[in-house]
Amino acid sequence: MSKKQILSLCCIFLTLFVFAQRPEADTFKTKKGDLMIQPILHGTLVMQFNKKIIYVDPYGGPEAFEGIAKPDLILITDIHGDHLNEKTLDAIDTKGVKIVAPQAVADQIADKYKDQIVVLNNGENSRQLGIDIEAIPMYNLPESADAKHAKGRGNGYLLDMGKKKVYISGDTAGIEEMRNLQDVDIAFVCMNLPYTMDVKEAASAVLDFKPGIVYPYHYRGNPDMSDTEVFKSLVTLGNADIEVRLRNWYPEY
Repeated sequence: MSKKQILSLCCIFLTLFVFAQRPEADTFKTKKGDLMIQPILHGTLVMQFNKKIIYVDPYGGPEAFEGIAKPDLILITDIHGDHLNEKTLDAIDTKGVKIVAPQAVADQIADKYKDQIVVLNNGENSRQLGIDIEAIPMYNLPESADAKHAKGRGNGYLLDMGKKKVYISGDTAGIEEMRNLQDVDIAFVCMNLPYTMDVKEAASAVLDFKPGIVYPYHYRGNPDMSDTEVFKSLVTLGNADIEVRLRNWYPEY
């Protein structure tokens, strides 16, 4: 076997190894075809719907997106580096891609991206690529001006994708606006102290708004990872009709 062939095989095996670390994508039926959801890292996910690719809070550098098609739309929830990550934005192909984000992100993002920003603040709506997007508040409790996540700065998002409602919490506590959500099919709910909320508060909020399926994500805290198995137990004990899907949101790329 030639050196070139050996090198090619090594590249293939390395690629397969990298992909093997990433959790498998899940597919859901909607009124407008399949919705594919791919966990990436921490609070980052990729969705494919109606032949379009949506990145949520792209983070992790180019390695995290190996083998994934370029985005057609990007959603950013907040200004912190695990949500607004310009190193990752610079490494992926974002030419001509709209970036839906709150005003705080628009104010901080590099000038080269400003023309791509669609500003969406709490309570506002936008329609992009046939997807209805509503900005849901995300903030810490108790509320304070110096909180890590003050009310009005960042967005959670509620997406209507072929009559399938997808909720992305962003960095938040178990706030009233989350608890009052209705008819959510798929939810991504954070839980990482001291930045957002603990497992018990997250489970309590989920039991209030009753999504069909919930993914605990964004659960790397300080100093420990949140115990997602405990979260699953609490939710299942409170309402067995809610399906809790546990995935590894911290693969090594």
